[in-house]
Amino acid sequence: MTWLITGGAGYVGSHVAWAMARAGERVAVLDDLSSGVAARLHGDGVPLVRGSTLDRELLDRTLAGLGVTGVVHLAARKQVAESVAQPLRYYRENVHGLTVLLEAVAAAGVERFVFSSSAAVYGTPQADAVTEDTPCRPVSPYGETKLAGEWLVRAAGAAHGLATACLRYFNVAGAGRPELADTAVTNVVPMMFERVSRGQGPLVFGTDYPTPDGTCVRDYVHVADVASAHLAVARHLAGRRGAGDLTANVGTGRGVSVRELADLVCEVTGRPDLAPVAGPRRPGDPARVVGSAARIGAELGWRARHSVREMVESAWEGWRLRHGAGGG
Repeated sequence: MTWLITGGAGYVGSHVAWAMARAGERVAVLDDLSSGVAARLHGDGVPLVRGSTLDRELLDRTLAGLGVTGVVHLAARKQVAESVAQPLRYYRENVHGLTVLLEAVAAAGVERFVFSSSAAVYGTPQADAVTEDTPCRPVSPYGETKLAGEWLVRAAGAAHGLATACLRYFNVAGAGRPELADTAVTNVVPMMFERVSRGQGPLVFGTDYPTPDGTCVRDYVHVADVASAHLAVARHLAGRRGAGDLTANVGTGRGVSVRELADLVCEVTGRPDLAPVAGPRRPGDPARVVGSAARIGAELGWRARHSVREMVESAWEGWRLRHGAGGG
């Protein structure tokens, strides 16, 4: 099989490409490099096609030219606050881009499709542990585009005989290799590193939520675990023939508050003297979202293997590599 990974030069995508290639899968990457970094693929022998999922002609050439038999689709805009300010951009890139990709996939006779979804589809769930049967009520345009994407993937799968999977993963951080670390300072852990490196306490958005310490509670999952979940799902679909869908959470099942995460960042970076700084709430942020990964565990034998500390330590190693040994 040949797997095309869209968004494969991005933070999560490069880890997925690396994990799949290292496991012996044949992979190629399509990425417009708007947020991806081509250098993340160097040394892995993974070919890169530069372009967008909105470009149907490019997709047709790529799918045919590489003999693609499966797609792992990660290319998307993914900032909640940005989606509130720019909903039209999010619907165009996340939903229309997926529609164009699925049209090309159906025309090319590709048989397997893995969709990178998000726990944002759940919105503000009233459950201690969110399962795949928890009602989906997204509270941001980003979450809406991911839910609409799931609908599209399943409908296309049923109509065109695709074996599909929708992976709803939770808050991703960490680094499987230092050179693949997250570079987006809008994501929580790099944002905290940025402030700590300047001698400032990590910024915590909202301290008056109905949670034990007033800050949001999240299920933080190591990016290496997310990558291993994609590999497990890809191999699961490779053994299938015909339509069928797996929808699964990818998380740890353990809730960590943003304040707890901030304290851990200060400890790992050697600045326990710094205290978290309270900031305003961000639009679209629910108070608590912690997932159950029981389904993917039961069906594929997958589970998250890394701790939050390992996640922060590996992310810090990547930050130091990028910014110098001092981290500043």
